[in-house]
Amino acid sequence: MKNLDVLITPFAGNRGRPIGKRCVMVANPADFNLLCRLTQTTGAGSTRLMMSRLFQGGKGNGRFSLLGPFVGAPYAVILQETAIAQGAREIVLFGWCGAVSSDVHVGDIVIPSSALIDDGTSRNYINEETDEVFPSAAVQQGLKDALIKRKIIFHEGRIWSTDAVFRETHEKIQFYNKRGAIAVEMEAAAVFSVGGFRGVEVGCILVASDELFSGKWVRGFSNPAFIQSRRAVCKMFRDLILQKELVSS
Repeated sequence: MKNLDVLITPFAGNRGRPIGKRCVMVANPADFNLLCRLTQTTGAGSTRLMMSRLFQGGKGNGRFSLLGPFVGAPYAVILQETAIAQGAREIVLFGWCGAVSSDVHVGDIVIPSSALIDDGTSRNYINEETDEVFPSAAVQQGLKDALIKRKIIFHEGRIWSTDAVFRETHEKIQFYNKRGAIAVEMEAAAVFSVGGFRGVEVGCILVASDELFSGKWVRGFSNPAFIQSRRAVCKMFRDLILQKELVSS
């Protein structure tokens, strides 16, 4: 897709300063706050970015940033584009998902191999004939290696990205499940699309918060397994970030 003559381009801003090449975008406020505490960035200088916060840590080549919270593809991409403009080159999205396959249950961890596009933002960054986008193989392999090292079980497979949470109909769930989707969420396809367009490494890890495959909505937001998995992912990110190994290279 050609870089058209756009009128508005992402920029760091007058107060923007280099944030380091590693960035974790955390969708949920509770996960974002926990990861900030674990990496001891809560006491460091932070800046407001739109309706979110950008925390920075580390020094030199080990600089990293934590960005969040957010919801939905359009807003996630605004944050992502700004982070890239400020120097981010390795970005990982950490969010929640709904299980659309009976193989995935509340509290399970999902590593997307690709994302099927059912959002509007992705189309602005890719060829119109494409309906599937992919994360960085290097980033995803690094995440898988980290999970395996910690003996954390996970699923890997296609996911479905949609803008409309309240329009996840029986028909759509069956359609995307038949196409191999194991989970649904809101931002991954767009974030992958921007990564490809801007030439940066982008990955994603998700935790299943609810189940849709049975034809009923099974909510698991207070399920201990869901809470435990989110904490495990945050601790894994802490280790990877502080060891400067966010991406396997």
